[in-house]
Amino acid sequence: MSWALVLHVLIVTGFSLRILLREYLSPPARLAWFIVLIAVPYVGAVGYFLFGEADLGRKARQASAEIHESLRQRAEFVFRETAPIRSMIDALWLPAFSYAASINGFPPTQGNRATLLPDGEATCESMVADIDEATDHVHVLNYIWLEDRTGTAIAEALIRATQRGVVCRAIADGLGSRALIGSALWRRMQEAGVRLAVALPLNRPLRTILTSRIDVRNHRKITVIDGRVTYCGSRNVADPEFRPKAKFAPWVDIMVRFEGPVVAQNQLLFASDWRRATGEVLGPFQPLHGPDRPGFAAQVFGDGPTERHGATSQFFATAIACAHQKLTLSTPYFVPDTTVLDALISAGHRGVSVTLIFPKMNDSSFVAAASRSYYRRLLEAGCIIYEFTGGLLHAKTLTIDDGLCLIGSSNLDLRSFALNYENNILVQDQELTCNIARRQAEYMTQSDTVLLSDVLAWPFYKRIWHNVVATAGPIL
Repeated sequence: MSWALVLHVLIVTGFSLRILLREYLSPPARLAWFIVLIAVPYVGAVGYFLFGEADLGRKARQASAEIHESLRQRAEFVFRETAPIRSMIDALWLPAFSYAASINGFPPTQGNRATLLPDGEATCESMVADIDEATDHVHVLNYIWLEDRTGTAIAEALIRATQRGVVCRAIADGLGSRALIGSALWRRMQEAGVRLAVALPLNRPLRTILTSRIDVRNHRKITVIDGRVTYCGSRNVADPEFRPKAKFAPWVDIMVRFEGPVVAQNQLLFASDWRRATGEVLGPFQPLHGPDRPGFAAQVFGDGPTERHGATSQFFATAIACAHQKLTLSTPYFVPDTTVLDALISAGHRGVSVTLIFPKMNDSSFVAAASRSYYRRLLEAGCIIYEFTGGLLHAKTLTIDDGLCLIGSSNLDLRSFALNYENNILVQDQELTCNIARRQAEYMTQSDTVLLSDVLAWPFYKRIWHNVVATAGPIL
């Protein structure tokens, strides 16, 4: 037996055993990795080594476990006076709120208010105005922060706030914001006294490759001002023109400005990321407005590779199961696991009007192909599919029966489900839900309707390509 054959057997056997030992790897993901290892063993082995496991290492797991437990304890302390969940949540939505509460330990809070911002320019203006009015602290966390008009405006607002004595903290992801972190604007913030941190830095790429995946990212978008205002949605600190991928512009996002007790939950989520990045413990953070204030019920939930496995996809499946009449969802990246896909198909079969809005032109051709592999099953179940033509639809929205809505950073893909740190706010409120539904309707007017006859008419090579990419979806 030649050494080459021995090496081949050792590589395939060793990585196959490693795949079989992973308890939380889904059967489709195992099968996908086995196919890759058999088809291209050396490339597959390198690919699995680099991207096969979302493990940040033993020390990171221990630190994250401590942070997670601390987050739960602090949530219990801060929200110990919160009314029982059944007294504030409609029975129809109780399963969704109960499941969301199990993720971080954040209960639903009453007395919240919100404003749906009209566009990117208005969002930037509103954020800058709130930062300019800050008197105590400003906390900003974003996956992508560019040195463009929006990025510069937010940075300069933080500098102004710091100069008048406000404590400003900002976290930028090491990959998504890598250009900013090495820029003159970042240095200006640092020199002005803005306290800066990098989430999952890339300053030691070899160590990152050896101990984790380089594409495990902090995808959250959190802004908190004085503990009284928070912003949540899909927009990064970047212009809609989004210079790194300008050919897909404009990037169409959605943002909501919240006030009320839910702000403290976003504050705690930011504090957990600040501690993960710097080791510093922030707080305590108390809600500025009690449950007696007029407003709706809302709660934050955040997920990530160090949290409970499958939490986000299980939440979406639970929320989808709550729909009785209609459900509308928009996402730029639709590569669901079987839990979410089956929930959508089931909703369609039981008579719910399920509407899905995706971008027609995606910045990832692989994601676009994988998404379209699911179209036939969804359309046959009665779902309605639109493909947005007015740019890259980046808004992540979910509205159910004019009473329940979700806004945040999570996409309907395996990256958001297993690799990224994400943040979302679940809301029970007719007014906000209807406002977001109207925004979704605007997306539909700028979209092409995808019919089952269209999908059946696709040439065979296109269907094969879609299914080939979808087969590799669990490992993308």
